[in-house]
Amino acid sequence: MGTAAAGSAFDADALRRAVEGRDTRTMLELYADDAEYRMIDRNTQPSHPMVRHGRDEIRGVLEDVFSRDMTHKLEECVVQGDHIAYVESCEYPDGTRVFASSMATLRDGRITEQTTVQAWDE
Repeated sequence: MGTAAAGSAFDADALRRAVEGRDTRTMLELYADDAEYRMIDRNTQPSHPMVRHGRDEIRGVLEDVFSRDMTHKLEECVVQGDHIAYVESCEYPDGTRVFASSMATLRDGRITEQTTVQAWDE
């Protein structure tokens, strides 16, 4: 996994701990107060993505995802300047898999805008 680029305070190790430990509190600390989170998937397609503004709204998304009985693994993480990209894979106990790819903009080491595209087994 990549680490923070020179001059960036983004904590890629905290991202790994939060994702793999399903830790909402640690994950929320990686977002700016005014962050925007956009999710695109089968249910929230590109023309009508799910959009959440600010940590309080983002908290609800994270609590939902991390409360599910599934494993989370941070597969890749690249931080370059004021951008981060990461890939997460998840698996439910029945073998159903989920794959998510995220791209985000950083300000002062925190996520300000993030777009996640996810797909899952059906």
